[in-house]
Amino acid sequence: MRTRAIRLETHGGPEVMRFDDVDIPPPGPGEALVRHVAVGVNYIDTYHRSGLYPIASFPSGLGLEAAGFVEAVGTDVSDLAPGDRVAYAGGPLGAYAVQRVLPADRLVRLPAGIPFETAAAMMLKGMTAEYLLRRTFVVKAGDTILVHAAAGGVGLMLCQWAKALGARVLGTVGNEAKAALAKAYGCDVPILYTRDDFVARVRAETDGVGVAVVYDAVGQDTFLKSLDCLRPRGVLALYGQASGKVAPFDPALLAAKGSLYLTRPSLFTYTARRVDLLESANALFDVVQSGAVRVNVTGKYALAEAALAHRDLESRITTGSLVLVP
Repeated sequence: MRTRAIRLETHGGPEVMRFDDVDIPPPGPGEALVRHVAVGVNYIDTYHRSGLYPIASFPSGLGLEAAGFVEAVGTDVSDLAPGDRVAYAGGPLGAYAVQRVLPADRLVRLPAGIPFETAAAMMLKGMTAEYLLRRTFVVKAGDTILVHAAAGGVGLMLCQWAKALGARVLGTVGNEAKAALAKAYGCDVPILYTRDDFVARVRAETDGVGVAVVYDAVGQDTFLKSLDCLRPRGVLALYGQASGKVAPFDPALLAAKGSLYLTRPSLFTYTARRVDLLESANALFDVVQSGAVRVNVTGKYALAEAALAHRDLESRITTGSLVLVP
């Protein structure tokens, strides 16, 4: 069977992505063939493409998130059938495609009330927000938290969901437009890191105490200052590195700054077991369907335009979530 997909022959810039005809096999035992209606674009995709997170072998697909219809299932698949609406976020790579075969136990049924484009824009980002807020650090009513890149795809979900949990949300953003967007999506205090010292602002906003947790997907540029934003025994959840890898440091620094906790979590660990995947996805579906979390799809690109989507994402001109349409 033939389909169309983005393929990589090597690591590199957006120009290494090619939109090619590819062969795909029928689904084998435990597998399902899915026709995508929408595909999510995430910052981790740029890490795979560039080699920051090396791909094991080439040629390779790209992308971790999509939504669509089941077209066929292999043997040993009893809980899915052709025509089912499904979504997923996770490996193996290959979501940037019209159709693909993947393990059926990585798929979740998509509620009828959630459109495909919304699902493709929210699964990876939304389940990331779920584990960060509900499991990495359990945010409670009255907590004050700091979200870096608050106007980004994950950032907007973190802000909204944290507000629904009763937290006070501080968030860093790059410009006034992003500040307004973050505020509209639950950020109580947007902080322009291009203008203000965000550590000083956080300290001022917390009467010098610091925040309970910092959610940091920026990495190198914010890491040390993020530690300075924490209250004693606070948690830094470093879940990305958009500005580059964090340099090696002496763990004694964590003691000196207040017996702090540092974790480098990954969605793929938190959803490795199917029971955890389903719990995370269902929690996300609940907050989206209740209206507590709105999914902000700000950019749609044809699948063939994936390179342009990456350029826009890496230039930091985008907010919210981007999707590719096969």
